[in-house]
Amino acid sequence: MQPDLLPGHIAASILLQLRTTSPLVHCMTNDVVQSFTANVLLAIGAAPAMVIEAQEAAQFSPVAHALLINIGTLTAERRHAMLAAIHAANESSTPWVLDPVAVGGLAFRTQFAHEVLALKPAVIRGNASEILALASGHSGGRGVDSIDDALSALPAAQALAQRVGTIVVVTGERDYITDGENSWSVAGGGVLMTRVVGTGCALSAVVAACCSLPGSKLDNVAAACQFMKIAGQQAISESRGPGSFIPAFLDALYGLHVEALA
Repeated sequence: MQPDLLPGHIAASILLQLRTTSPLVHCMTNDVVQSFTANVLLAIGAAPAMVIEAQEAAQFSPVAHALLINIGTLTAERRHAMLAAIHAANESSTPWVLDPVAVGGLAFRTQFAHEVLALKPAVIRGNASEILALASGHSGGRGVDSIDDALSALPAAQALAQRVGTIVVVTGERDYITDGENSWSVAGGGVLMTRVVGTGCALSAVVAACCSLPGSKLDNVAAACQFMKIAGQQAISESRGPGSFIPAFLDALYGLHVEALA
């Protein structure tokens, strides 16, 4: 059974809050996507910061509104810095988001991802294979690509959300957002979003920005997914391929209107 779609008036209210607050997101993300992630946050109305040195990361996390932990290019040194940032975020009640890139396929990152689950991320955002790997040890992924269907991973996402006490986002052709009891679905986007590097990683950063806002975290996170899906669909209609998609996508995010969402 498909969960309901997030109502447009809820997404519109959250976009207005996001642009009024302009939350500062501490992005400890992978090397491949840093610039694109920063530009996406700026386009949607948030503020990015990329602080990765362990001492600075621990100092900066309490200053930020939210923290993103993306393990795409995890190293031993970066693992140390991420743990320092997570502990500092938890001490200051700063919400943090886990993006378990390619978890399940490689031992080092898989062990780290399972380790930090005990540190209570506010949100986990991954594709179906990544969520299944975190929830049950099953891995059907190929690096950042998923060979599992998002809807088929929803029961595992619900179980993981209940076990960890978090919100889990399973992304795919349709996104599913759950707190273990209640769920939203978000449609839109298109296959061209998988033909450029970083749309999923950037989504995790937008999720971090939105989960720092007051109100329902489940609604806030679903709205973040909706912003990206709507902008992606618009950019696809206006672009000729991956090269023209990226500027069109950033423009679409920047031009998102509260009235249109509502």
